[in-house]
Amino acid sequence: MTKKVVGLGAVALLALGLVACGNDDGKAGTDSTKSVGESLNYKITGIDPGAGIMEATEKVIVEYGLDEYDLVTGSSAAMTAALKKAYDKEAPIVVTGWTPHWKFAQYDLKYLEDPKGVYGGEEQIRTIGRLGLAEDLPEAYQILSQFNWTEADMGEVMIAIQEGEKEAVAAQNWIDANADKVAEWTAGVNKVDGDKIKLAYVAWDSEIASHNVMKLVLEEMGYNVSLTQVEAGPLWTAVADGSADASLAAWLPLTHKTYADKFEGKFEELGINMEGVKVGLVVPQYMDIDSIEDLKN
Repeated sequence: MTKKVVGLGAVALLALGLVACGNDDGKAGTDSTKSVGESLNYKITGIDPGAGIMEATEKVIVEYGLDEYDLVTGSSAAMTAALKKAYDKEAPIVVTGWTPHWKFAQYDLKYLEDPKGVYGGEEQIRTIGRLGLAEDLPEAYQILSQFNWTEADMGEVMIAIQEGEKEAVAAQNWIDANADKVAEWTAGVNKVDGDKIKLAYVAWDSEIASHNVMKLVLEEMGYNVSLTQVEAGPLWTAVADGSADASLAAWLPLTHKTYADKFEGKFEELGINMEGVKVGLVVPQYMDIDSIEDLKN
């Protein structure tokens, strides 16, 4: 089998092609003259090639025998743009998806069932830090270890940013409205005087939200915080080699398993910052399919 991965330039073409995949019988998201694969132009719209969800999706293509499908690489923004264009026309599309994400509030979507369990079940977002962080930056270590919030909390920040609010403003508004929760993260911690800390994160809307909130929390406690946006592989490498101090963006036990295994013993888990997260293939509700197996039809 030859599995093709298509680059960012294909995303725009894909979106236009999907919009053109209309039908004459008025049934949304279907075309009675085409198979599911033909209606989708045998495309799965993904995100950046270094993301753990992309590695899992490549395994899905193999495990489910989706030999004819191309996995389109790009970015989270390109994926949601393609989704919007297709959704507005009720055209068929399948994308790599994860929860929490604002697109589930914006659009009526569903995960395709994964009977083979390739994507695994519910996951956790965990906080990881470099070795020695507890000794070097004990106050930050404690705050990061005590950080946890819910999908609803994160969703408020994500949706505000998606609707046009600046990241820092959306984060500050959430902090102002949730002082009690922030106080739990900083409980028992003394302020510092300009100590530097570097956080690394991936360009997922969820991680943009969490890291902008944490940046402001740490700054209020006296830290000089820098945020570095990288892909998943470089993120784990940076924490493992100490060029980044910590990240709130470790999706485990499956999505980032490859990196966690690769760098075992070179990082420390500080705690779980969100429970019940999920990854998988996502389609609009108007599409008359329910399982990844249906993509073979």
